[in-house]
Amino acid sequence: MARVSQAHLHARRRQILDGAARCFARNGFHATSMQDVLKEVDLSAGAVYRYFSGKEELIAAIVGEVLGQVREGFEEAARSSPPPPPDRLVSSVMSRVLAAKEYLTVDGRPAFPRLVIQVWPETLRNDDLAALLREGYGAVQETWTRIVQSYQDAGMMRPDVSPEHVARTMMAAAMGFLAQQALFGPAPVEVLQDGLRALMSMSATRSGG
Repeated sequence: MARVSQAHLHARRRQILDGAARCFARNGFHATSMQDVLKEVDLSAGAVYRYFSGKEELIAAIVGEVLGQVREGFEEAARSSPPPPPDRLVSSVMSRVLAAKEYLTVDGRPAFPRLVIQVWPETLRNDDLAALLREGYGAVQETWTRIVQSYQDAGMMRPDVSPEHVARTMMAAAMGFLAQQALFGPAPVEVLQDGLRALMSMSATRSGG
């Protein structure tokens, strides 16, 4: 029997993940069956189960991959000294993640943002997925905290604000932007960049009194 190359195994795994992602984005996690996935990827059950034990493992693999891409983007920025300002940093990472998944579409619309908002309620019933998400977001938050500390060390950001608080806020901005993409339709990352830049331009003033 001919030995299957690693490239073939990787391509087949990619085919299954992308097909499952399209199914989940189209119908939701619960309404999608493994039969739906098999039909989408046009493979036998044996071919798919060689890579994934079932729907739960497929969901976890998709979520883990996305979180890894987000973390990698911010880790790369954290190695700069100092890192790019928040408006450029967040928009560049979002551009990178969305571009990596732009080939995934459902009914002509990007599938990735729809997957993101489906994951959040799923964590309320799936402890393993919740743990994966906590670990992933925790890693991203830790990276962002180091980025904020670099801003403060370079005099780019006021030092009297907790780096953890800033990290949570920037993560919320990125997550909210993805949610809006799913709910209201695609929007360029420049929208997020312009909004952050405008907020960053505000000066702290006190009302009279």
